[in-house]
Amino acid sequence: MKFRVMLLPLLFACSYESRAQTKKGMDSVQLRDVVVTGQYTPQSLKNSVYQVRTIQADYIKMRGATNILGVLDNQLGIRFSNDNTLGETDVELMGMSGAEVKILLDGVPLADRGSTRQSLAQIDVHSIERIEIVEGPMSVVYGTDALAGVINIITKKYNGNKQLSVNAGVQEETVGKEYAAFDGKGQHNASLGVSWGDHGYFASAGITRNNFGGWSDTLTGRAKAWLPKDQLMTNATVGIDRKNIKAWYRLDYLDEDLAAKGDINYDNGKATDAHYLTKRYTHQAQAIWQVNDDLSVNGALSYQAYNRHTRTTIKNFTDGSETLSAAAGSQDLTTYNAVFFRSTAQYSVRHHLSLQPGVEYSRDVSSGQRIEGRPNISNYSIFASAELKPTAGINIRPGVRFSKNSIYDAPPVIPSLNIKVALTKSLDLRLSYARGFRAPALRELYFNFFDASHSIKGNTNLKAEYSNSFTGSLSWQAIQSGPVKVNVTATGFYNDFDNMIDYAYVANSDTMTYVNISKFKTTGGTLMGKVNWKNLELGVGGSYIGRYNKFSADDLYKAADPTPTFVWTPELNGNITYTMRKAGTTLNLSYKYNGVRPAYESATAADGTTYLHEVKSGAYNMADFTVMKTVTKLVNINAGVRNIFNVTNIRNSTANSGVAHSEGTQLPMWYGRSYFLGVNFSWSRK
Repeated sequence: MKFRVMLLPLLFACSYESRAQTKKGMDSVQLRDVVVTGQYTPQSLKNSVYQVRTIQADYIKMRGATNILGVLDNQLGIRFSNDNTLGETDVELMGMSGAEVKILLDGVPLADRGSTRQSLAQIDVHSIERIEIVEGPMSVVYGTDALAGVINIITKKYNGNKQLSVNAGVQEETVGKEYAAFDGKGQHNASLGVSWGDHGYFASAGITRNNFGGWSDTLTGRAKAWLPKDQLMTNATVGIDRKNIKAWYRLDYLDEDLAAKGDINYDNGKATDAHYLTKRYTHQAQAIWQVNDDLSVNGALSYQAYNRHTRTTIKNFTDGSETLSAAAGSQDLTTYNAVFFRSTAQYSVRHHLSLQPGVEYSRDVSSGQRIEGRPNISNYSIFASAELKPTAGINIRPGVRFSKNSIYDAPPVIPSLNIKVALTKSLDLRLSYARGFRAPALRELYFNFFDASHSIKGNTNLKAEYSNSFTGSLSWQAIQSGPVKVNVTATGFYNDFDNMIDYAYVANSDTMTYVNISKFKTTGGTLMGKVNWKNLELGVGGSYIGRYNKFSADDLYKAADPTPTFVWTPELNGNITYTMRKAGTTLNLSYKYNGVRPAYESATAADGTTYLHEVKSGAYNMADFTVMKTVTKLVNINAGVRNIFNVTNIRNSTANSGVAHSEGTQLPMWYGRSYFLGVNFSWSRK
């Protein structure tokens, strides 16, 4: 019977790949190119209407990464910023901050307690099958926050085979020059996973402990420049895949302890210690019903509970006692609960026309000592898109989303248009226009945070951000008839924002709040290439990204001190992998150059006059070298060195150091050169 697959991509990605393995002429490289993010059905990368970047499980494993940040740090257009006071790392994509980046776990948006994306460091990397990155607004498909794009983390799933498998691993790593075996100084990772499948029923479970001992940098007391962190992550999945229905339930749990120890005050023999204790529960249930050859219906339901407890104690080294601090906010318990529901239908009208209508509902609730009241935000959306293929080689996808929000005025209509044209057998052109939007986060609306490094007040009058974005790309894939395979992709983008949310000072004070900046823009492009020849894979790329300088349109400055409309930052990266098959050994060298990042700020001179000051964050080079060796059929080892150039802090030339949320004169980027060694065990029986 003809089976026109119109399935939920996230549910059927792995089973699709398994079926595809039986097709003649489709090798493993082609199978790895299957993508699911934003698709009606799992597609080859070449046929996708979106330009998608994929990071596969074998590359993640080869890098020896213990979290997702360690996987993404050498990707073009992706940068990280660290807040060592809060122990958090935020991500940036295409020149836009993490607030504009949607983080998905199997297509379900992850809840974050603010506008930063700390959830990226709270997912078990051992459970990941691959990561897909789509640049550009995806608000029609995924709603709020998807202005810069989406990072979809796809977990390992049942492949349709009868199988029992066990995976375990231990990895030890230095943190700079600091290390103590299996505990304390250094980084210590241990994991165990079990999966089973038989006759359409499947289950899996995993547990990982990730202990980071912190890093002192130039500090000599009890305090650490990089805070110690102890994480316990578990996950479990049960499901069914029979006939025309597939469904599963997955639970992810995180228990995290971030320790901020204070130095001893030798006048009284006391020290103040704080522990930031985080518990995160992520429940999700997804299902797909194949009604007939042309119609399928799917749904996803998620409930997430996020608790962060601040426990501050005063330790007396004179008598050994320890008491709870009574200072404001020192015993805070902040909670975030999120409910998410999404359902779509995929209907194939004819071979050249498919439709996808959908509905979506989300509700976020928060409470805590630093949050005003117990605010909640509900959002209701309906959306629809179509895929039209008028002739062979042309795919046109228009889409539209309508939203209603309980708190703010969301943009009522969000349109998009994506076009893919196969210019030749090996050359594809993709063009898109999309309108994106971002809802103000609960933290930006209601959260008040004051400590030694932060003075921030929420603003309940914030409006939603929205953007008009244009992207285009050309992808060339050489005909792969010989031993050499070549792929080259060039992309360009332009994003024009209104009501961009950023920090600003409250009048006549050092307190900052969130405001809607009238305008913000980003533009730029990337060029990436990959060559496969026998056992060698070489990837190189470069990007040049411009961010809008708001002072260029300010009447106060543009006449007397004109500045450029955009400030530009270059990036370069390279990746070399060589496989010695007979020796069972794979070598990998990755490199990324992050260029100088300029910006402008308003500063105050000693005489009280204001002037424009050019801020520059220094350039730096990151490189890693790893080796993976198969010892037996069951055991392999991986070892390597990270941060070969020994990067720690980079200079930042801001003139506003010492005020609320300032980045100061040094930006923490990494904790120096480190070395790691891991042993992995894998067993399976069919």
